[in-house]
Amino acid sequence: MVSGKGSPDPALARHAQLGEFLRAQRARLQPHDVGLRPYGDPARRRTPGLRREEVAELSGVGLTWYTWLEQGREVDASRQVIDALARTLRLDADQHRHLRFLAGLSEPDEQPTEADRSRLQRMVDAVMPNPAAIYDAAFDYLVWNHAYVRVRHDPLDVAPHQRNLLWMMFTDKVNRQRMPRWESAAQAVLSQLRDALGRRPGDPRLAALVHGLNVASPEFRRWWSEYPIHRFRPAGISVEHPGIGVVELELFQLRPVENPSLLMVVQVPASAEAARRIAALLAAEDSGRDVTNS
Repeated sequence: MVSGKGSPDPALARHAQLGEFLRAQRARLQPHDVGLRPYGDPARRRTPGLRREEVAELSGVGLTWYTWLEQGREVDASRQVIDALARTLRLDADQHRHLRFLAGLSEPDEQPTEADRSRLQRMVDAVMPNPAAIYDAAFDYLVWNHAYVRVRHDPLDVAPHQRNLLWMMFTDKVNRQRMPRWESAAQAVLSQLRDALGRRPGDPRLAALVHGLNVASPEFRRWWSEYPIHRFRPAGISVEHPGIGVVELELFQLRPVENPSLLMVVQVPASAEAARRIAALLAAEDSGRDVTNS
């Protein structure tokens, strides 16, 4: 488990933890917990918890392969098999996520509940007057604040199936006209989609998103074939707003610890003048004035 330089091999260490985790979860269950009738006298079972063959049979995998998995050997496990083991071992969401991580797989795509959405809405509202929005694992809009609507655009103005960051960037003509540096911003967002698909290669929602954009946008189609790959870097954008003129915004991306598949983007004014213009836009709306005449 030690590399040539004397440090632990991360892959081997992860496989060893995977085996340890599976053994611990198997040991906490009894046959009746998973709907099995125990073989022989339960009081004489030497194995604490379930037997390996019981877990393998319930999960639809071979006993030898499962034994190697528990022994920490370098064997590949598909998403379907890992998810089957999670069901057999009655893992909760946190345990399931950890099992996927140890197996080298992406985390399960957890869709936020209405209670989650309400909590997320309070968070984006709390960062007012900075425009902010939160997206799910497929870059669909979940929540956004009023500043985002006024400075950028209103996601409710588009069809639900296109209420998505990539669709907005590549197919919204108004958004494109308002961004002097649209090309670099669009390429950066596309690159993040490439990165997401690499980490979630079997995600059907991401695959459908790529297919739809390939049809709808010639720029997306051309750049996608070039295979750009860059994770987010601190960046800024310019927005030419019809009411307040050019606003420079600095982008910050954050992920909630409880659901790292979600992405929060906060757009902070890059200067005191940009902050003043956004404040004037929001104040004019509150007072009913036309900001273009102020």
